Amino acid sequence: MSTHAKRERLLLAELLETAGPEAPTLCEGWLTRDLAAHVVMRERRPDAAGGVLISLLRDRMERVRAEFAAKPYEELIQLIRTGPPRMSPYGIKPLDEAANTVEFFVHAEDVRRAQPEWTPRELDQVFENALWSRLEKGARLLGRKSPVGLVLRRSNGQTAVAHRGVPVVTVTAEPGELTMFAFGRQDAARVDLEGDKDAIERLHTVRLGVGM
Repeated sequence: MSTHAKRERLLLAELLETAGPEAPTLCEGWLTRDLAAHVVMRERRPDAAGGVLISLLRDRMERVRAEFAAKPYEELIQLIRTGPPRMSPYGIKPLDEAANTVEFFVHAEDVRRAQPEWTPRELDQVFENALWSRLEKGARLLGRKSPVGLVLRRSNGQTAVAHRGVPVVTVTAEPGELTMFAFGRQDAARVDLEGDKDAIERLHTVRLGVGM
């Protein structure tokens, strides 16, 4: 049975392949080749991938990512498509689902939304619910750098507090768009923002998400 993570992996590989190695992405300073190298490094060099969260590992992470980026682009795409190496914890389906569903969804959108005249994907309800479940659990981590109070609200009224404080900005959208917003893609997410105008402007001055 296919999982959300597997589906998003294959979609990401397809989008990267179609775009080619020199296409823009939403990741600042990264072309598609850089993004592909990051995805491969994360699965195959966990000793370096920790640099996303740990500043002492940042230089090593960038060095290893550059080594992967130097490989033939087609090889990177194939490594993404075929998945993690044997004995990798990502090969365990529940862990793959937990760690990669959102990761691959966001990076697939990083490729899609950097292209002109992109349109939002229509996500099925089961996948929307899966994204919302992860947002609820990770909201405080994702919103920790917010300079204002931050509430994520689903269109059906469900809410998650991402950051406590005043004034408060409430971000309303479906889970896919809220995910992009909470992972630092505020300018590329199609959401409704409610709150003080200055607070909304301040919210766009920081990069939300799990990175440093």
